[in-house]
Amino acid sequence: MSVVLQVGDRAIATDDLLHLLAGYQMLPQLLQEILIDQAIAPITCTDDEAKQAQEQFFAQNQITSEETLHAWISRHGMTPEQLQALMTRSLKVEKFKAETWGNKLESYFLSRKSKLDKVIYSLIRTQDIGIAQEIYFRVLEGEQSFAELAREYSKGPEAQTDGLIGPVELSVPHPNLAQMLTVSQPGQLWPPTRIGEWIVIVRLEKFVPAQMDDAMRRRLLTEFFNVWLQENLDHTMTASPGLQPAIASPAPINALPDSLPDFSASATTIPAITSAATSAASPAPIAPSSEP
Repeated sequence: MSVVLQVGDRAIATDDLLHLLAGYQMLPQLLQEILIDQAIAPITCTDDEAKQAQEQFFAQNQITSEETLHAWISRHGMTPEQLQALMTRSLKVEKFKAETWGNKLESYFLSRKSKLDKVIYSLIRTQDIGIAQEIYFRVLEGEQSFAELAREYSKGPEAQTDGLIGPVELSVPHPNLAQMLTVSQPGQLWPPTRIGEWIVIVRLEKFVPAQMDDAMRRRLLTEFFNVWLQENLDHTMTASPGLQPAIASPAPINALPDSLPDFSASATTIPAITSAATSAASPAPIAPSSEP
């Protein structure tokens, strides 16, 4: 066995590499990168594109001289040829995405638009129906602002933002809350509605329709690419006993997820609705109710 790496007192042989990569959970990442390289192999860049990619790479990695360039190559154990390929790799991946799925974007966007539209809304949640009804009437009659009541009475993180949430895509809130917001007009106030353990008062502030701009194109292309890549990685891991990557041709994607998670700090997801909206009662002083 030939030694390919020397780490302290340990000599790493060629036959050890797969075992080590698997043990450190790095094997899927290696296979993924090989699959990408195979996919973008036919993609070419113009001289101007390659030059611009090089300038961006040097700027990002603070390579300002021959000395820092050689130091970077040495530190990463690369050859100049590998570095050249690395500098244009991201560009080739973007070209691959556009060439493979660009003609599917319009129809895919239209099928997803209802989940990609964004809303800004105000929300107050409580577990006391009496408080919820009094809050609703005070906002409805203009006795107090929604923001003031949210700061004082809402039991969720929205209390720290005057009850304001968003902009978030309509795929982020609970489906029942999303449906309420979808059919709302800006400024429309919903009466207390039970959602799981909470009773919520909701008001739509603004509806922001999704646009097929450059950012949206990049996002949708990346969704297609990620699903395709995962399919090929799964195929490689299960169908190749020797773990030799075998790339499949990009196939139509039958079921992309309706949405991707939104980890925005402003996003608030409400638990599932378990009962219908409650009826509003006459206003009463805001105090804990004796009802369960």
